[in-house]
Amino acid sequence: MINKVILVGNVGKDPDVRYFDNNEGVANFTLATTERGFTTRDGKQIPERTDWHNITVRRGLVKVAESYIKKGTQLYVEGKLRTRSYEQEGVTKYVTEVIADTVKLLGRKSDNPAVDDNSYNSGSTNSGAQPAAASGQSMAPQNQSAGNEGFNAGDNSNEQEDDLPF
Repeated sequence: MINKVILVGNVGKDPDVRYFDNNEGVANFTLATTERGFTTRDGKQIPERTDWHNITVRRGLVKVAESYIKKGTQLYVEGKLRTRSYEQEGVTKYVTEVIADTVKLLGRKSDNPAVDDNSYNSGSTNSGAQPAAASGQSMAPQNQSAGNEGFNAGDNSNEQEDDLPF
């Protein structure tokens, strides 16, 4: 079975970061993804639709979230879906969230000074990695070689803000 989610969107609020006694942490934030509206062949207007996703990061990604992710930051998030339940006033409530394994900062440097082709993975290391904001955290630079289809988080003055690379 495969449980994989890939989202590209904008952060809705600054991350809520909490640390526990064992120095482990968790950060939670929301991510908005928007499907553009369009007009069908018969002239019917389909409006724009925005969905909000709850994102949870752990381990080394907590320091990345705390240092670089702010409201409005454009992100690529890769992870898995988790549904949990809790009781509130006798009613069982369900929450679906994305447990992020990879976070990539997107956009232009002028929009977010942290953007510099950086990819953050929750547990892997890269021998060519630069120092990261979190201890034991890997910042894997995006491979810019020809034929590599990936997200370019660098400053590209010819790039339009809402263009996606796929």
